[in-house]
Amino acid sequence: MGDLLANAMPVQGLIGGLMIGTASAIMLLGLGRIAGVSGLAARAVGITVDGAPRPLSIAFVIGLPLGAALVAILVGPVEARFEQGLAALIIAGLVVGFGTRLGSGCTSGHGVCGMSRLSARSLVATATFMITGFATVAAMNALGLGQ
Repeated sequence: MGDLLANAMPVQGLIGGLMIGTASAIMLLGLGRIAGVSGLAARAVGITVDGAPRPLSIAFVIGLPLGAALVAILVGPVEARFEQGLAALIIAGLVVGFGTRLGSGCTSGHGVCGMSRLSARSLVATATFMITGFATVAAMNALGLGQ
């Protein structure tokens, strides 16, 4: 178990989680909108006309990397490694993007906002995300493609 936690970054994770929770609460309580990143990103780039006003969506999407930069300034950079390569990262991103459109939301919309509101649809969606993630890791490990 020690090896699994050797590269853990609990302070950065805590700060990031607090920032996500705060942004979600501001969006819901202040604006009556769910802070689902996939929906906000789709609205920001013009894929959909539904949802939050476009300027708000653009500001939220721009704030994501700015928030990461703020955390890096406050507590140091977060190490990110993509050992499978850039092509695999791009393919994975496209598959996730397709899934978020298919599932009417992403982990932030369903997992953070939906579950906190006890939305049945979000509870099912989040359980599906988790089960699929577990199965994917198990399959990759079985094929010798895991870490």
